[in-house]
Parts: sequence; C-alpha cells; structure tokens
Amino acid sequence: MKYELEERVEKFGENTIDFAKSIKLTSITKNIIEQLIAAATSVGANYFEANGASSKKDFLNKIYICKKEVIESQHWFRMIIEAVETNNQTALKLWQEAKELGMIFSKIISNVKNKP
Repeated sequence: MKYELEERVEKFGENTIDFAKSIKLTSITKNIIEQLIAAATSVGANYFEANGASSKKDFLNKIYICKKEVIESQHWFRMIIEAVETNNQTALKLWQEAKELGMIFSKIISNVKNKP
C-alpha cells in the first residue's frame, strides 16, 4: 500500500502542474496557481519525508502536514474554478483526488495514533 500511495501523491503533484500550465496567467490566477502548486507538490514531498521519519512522532507530524497541504489544495482548486471558466472538469477531478488523499491521511493518522 505504501508504494501505491507514493505513486498517487506524485501523480497528484504532476497532474496539478500540468493543469496549472493550461491556465492563462492573469492578475487573478497568478497567485492562485502559485499557491496551488506549492500546496499540491508539498503533499508528495512531505509524504516521502514521513516514510523516512526517525520516530512515530516525526512520522505523524509529516502526515499531518500532508493532510494540511492536501486540504489547502482543495481550497485553491475551488478558487481557480471560480477564477476561470475553462478546465473546470480537470479541476474538479483534482479536487476530488485531494479530498480522497485527505481521507487517506486521516485514516493513517487514526491508525498510527491507535497503535500501541
């Protein structure tokens, strides 16, 4: 399962980058895209750090950051949907992927906390 999630968070970041490339830069979209890319690519980076964690506490901290960044990504996808009228289907799919990843990270947190 770990490796499947590694691939999934990497694809999420890559797909978000590809999506962002398709958005016309304007005074409105520029900041949203920058924030979106930062949040979405941070998910994978923090997940990989979690896998190399030095302790349970360190692991949980990195997974919490993954969850936080993926929820932030959802926010920025919603804002880009509002800001542009094209590519909304792609944005909605990526928003859904962010939501699912958030649920996975919540489950990981719950499982680790409940483990002796």
